[in-house]
Amino acid sequence: MKTRKLGNSGLEVSALGLGCMGLSFAYGPATERTQAIAVIRAAFEHGVTFFDTAEVYGPYTNEELVGEALAPIRDQVVIATKFGFRNADGTQGTDSRPENIRAVAEASLKRLRTDRIDLFYQHRVDPAVPIEEVAGTVGELIRAGKVKHFGLSEASAATVRRAHAVQPVAALQSEYSLWWREPEESVLPTLEELGIGFVPFSPLGRGFLTGAIDESTAFDASDFRSTAPRFSQDARRANQALVTLLRRIGDECGATPAQIALAWLLAQKPWIVPIPGTTKLARLEENTGAAAISLSLDQLAAIRASLAEIAVLGERYTPRQQQMIDR
Repeated sequence: MKTRKLGNSGLEVSALGLGCMGLSFAYGPATERTQAIAVIRAAFEHGVTFFDTAEVYGPYTNEELVGEALAPIRDQVVIATKFGFRNADGTQGTDSRPENIRAVAEASLKRLRTDRIDLFYQHRVDPAVPIEEVAGTVGELIRAGKVKHFGLSEASAATVRRAHAVQPVAALQSEYSLWWREPEESVLPTLEELGIGFVPFSPLGRGFLTGAIDESTAFDASDFRSTAPRFSQDARRANQALVTLLRRIGDECGATPAQIALAWLLAQKPWIVPIPGTTKLARLEENTGAAAISLSLDQLAAIRASLAEIAVLGERYTPRQQQMIDR
């Protein structure tokens, strides 16, 4: 797989990473440990060198899983993890106090079985702690050798600028896909100006853009999508237009809807690195295959024109979850 650099940071990773969250958290019961480790190691065999986790996934169990899976190849991969929730619990609100950042770093290093965190993201912006203080604290960890690069997640363009002025931001991670294009408005231009990489999470619309989900799909009660407005039955019915578009383009080049969705993201900017997640080896092979697909200018124009005619139904988060997004 080809590699990409996350902005001007010098951090080089595979063109597609692996989002590891779903192996332990958010999408129903956790994957059996042996199978989960097999998926992570198979990703490396398919050329993936960029792995994403967080203390809150589990909590803690996903970092432990990633640490165990990658221990034999630690020096050949880039590991990203995150801080910023109180007690590693997304329901308890944010906590980016310097003492918590430092404590999370130490604990994550142990769980990940490593001596450095390659990319340390603030998981959500904390309105109670100035972003300059957060950036300064991560800067101290970088100078101590415990962290290599600083990242932000779901931060606004204005917040990115303030943080970057104190400690260079290597990457911003936020949701971005064919059905959530808000970053195009102000975030992507800011990242390009400042030389910051972009890491889209949920690049396959939490599975919807694969074509495997329709209005009849039933979700486990522990699955995040069971309460997400965009996954209501009416929304799933209406949003099938996106899958129809992806299938049409895919038929032209012998690719699946998921592969076209990922190839479209890769075509937007050379410093964009999507991190699709999966629990299945077959899906992993499908996703990584997208890195070899190059959409033509005509195909990209056709997708752009079709998107202008498609109104995506449903908010991506509940009102309470929306409150945690930096604006």
